[in-house]
Amino acid sequence: MRDLLLTAIVVVLIPLILRTPRYGAYAWAWLSMMNPHRATWGFARNFPFAYTVALSTLIGFLFTKERKPFPVTPITVVYLSFWFWMTFTCLFAMNKPEVVLDRWIFVSKIHLMLMVTLMLIRGREQIEGLVWVVTASIGFYGVKGGVWTVLTGGGSGRVWGPPDSMIKDNNGLALALVVLVPFVYYLYQVSSRRIFRWGLAFSGVAICFSILGSHSRGAFLALIAMAFMLAFKGKRPFLMSFLLVAVLSTAILSMPENWTSRMESIQNYEQDASAMSRITTWKTIWNLVMDRPIVGAGFHTDNPLVFALYAPPEWGGGVLVAHSVYFEVLGEHGFPGLLLYLGLFFLSWMRAGKLARLTRDDPEFGSWVPLLMRMVQVSLTGFAVGGTFLSLVHFDLPYYILSFVILVDATVRQKLAGLPAQRGR
Repeated sequence: MRDLLLTAIVVVLIPLILRTPRYGAYAWAWLSMMNPHRATWGFARNFPFAYTVALSTLIGFLFTKERKPFPVTPITVVYLSFWFWMTFTCLFAMNKPEVVLDRWIFVSKIHLMLMVTLMLIRGREQIEGLVWVVTASIGFYGVKGGVWTVLTGGGSGRVWGPPDSMIKDNNGLALALVVLVPFVYYLYQVSSRRIFRWGLAFSGVAICFSILGSHSRGAFLALIAMAFMLAFKGKRPFLMSFLLVAVLSTAILSMPENWTSRMESIQNYEQDASAMSRITTWKTIWNLVMDRPIVGAGFHTDNPLVFALYAPPEWGGGVLVAHSVYFEVLGEHGFPGLLLYLGLFFLSWMRAGKLARLTRDDPEFGSWVPLLMRMVQVSLTGFAVGGTFLSLVHFDLPYYILSFVILVDATVRQKLAGLPAQRGR
């Protein structure tokens, strides 16, 4: 039944996407992040729905009159440079050519479709439509996991993401949910319908329980950092601080003893095998970039050759992933890649702050842009902290968050240039 339902939805979407490719950008974001086909058990589980939607979107993109110029800004220049540099380092990769090519294709699809998105969406309604799609796609697993955590007491297992996805494990899903919480808050603030506001309030609380129910220590630290920033950047800092402390305290106190013991192990990381394996991997990658500082090892540093050459003497053998976005991009693409990656997020943070100040008193943008841009900053704070412990450089979600800044920037520039604003109809 699920297979037929998903197939029917995509079939209905195809002609709509060909006529209005903007809907293809939404559908791609939904399919690539929610992975609904992984919730089926029949033919749909491995059917290339995302490819079908991508192809339809590109065909519609070529013929649509709604296509906008690509927004050339410091953020997009660095973004394109980062993509180019990842392509360049493939020439010097230490992995098998077929493995590197497969990873490059996977990564390039993400960025190609995001660039198409940047040329299809403008205006508040269209941007908020993308925010809704991104938030709902992953938030679904947060609500589901939060309800499960409450019903089971959080002690009978962990909350996991969709199978065979970038966030399939408990840590990846938990960090994605931390990154989403600010946008749940944003949508709650700007929604006028009571039923949506109640639904979003419930979702926010459920997602917090889901994050704790994942038993992810990195996500727990990210949640604390994000919560402090959210209280600071929210519309009512004191009220938000009180509500967040109340929700998080209630959630933490309701968690079982095994959860508490796991969180307390953060203080004694030397005795934790998982934490020490991360440190060993970071040492390995550091040794790698000391030898290959410009190009790194290319895609997938988790290969036997890298660990055979650069692992510290105390390592007993085996291959591990980077367990950090910073070490992942450093190991794969060297110091230039790391600088471009950090520069991308730094420029986005700064531009978000400037847009918030610039539009604060604007009658058209003041009701939504400042809050959305502050929530981008809150979200990036959570990702910056939680990303320290996870390999999610090539996950779509952070780049969509950066796209919110680029799209708002393009919309504001359009008005300043005297062009008519898009209404998203």
